[in-house]
Amino acid sequence: MAKVLVVDDEPNIVLSLEFLMQQAGFDVVTADDGESALARVEESPPDLILLDISLPGISGFDVLEQLRNDPNHARLPIIMLTAHGREVEREKGLALGADDYVTKPFSTQALVEKVKALLVEDA
Repeated sequence: MAKVLVVDDEPNIVLSLEFLMQQAGFDVVTADDGESALARVEESPPDLILLDISLPGISGFDVLEQLRNDPNHARLPIIMLTAHGREVEREKGLALGADDYVTKPFSTQALVEKVKALLVEDA
């Protein structure tokens, strides 16, 4: 079973994403800030990360950049989640190596499809 790491500082979003991913058949772990996200990846690397940009402490962009610069995690599929649909943020996320980008509020079905597509590509 593929493992998805959900990183968001809003508990209601974490709960809904956790439920959504479990319903789609994934094992889910969560983190509520960038530091704990990086720690979770080191402890037990997930198969994919859903990563919010706006996090307390280090931002989702920083987490993305650190993972992309680590040879062990450089190819880990990462979908950025953001409440900001600004094109500049999307471009920055993709430039830093995000595999995809989803703006909140998002279509649950579309998000599950993106996750499944990335996991198939990676398999």
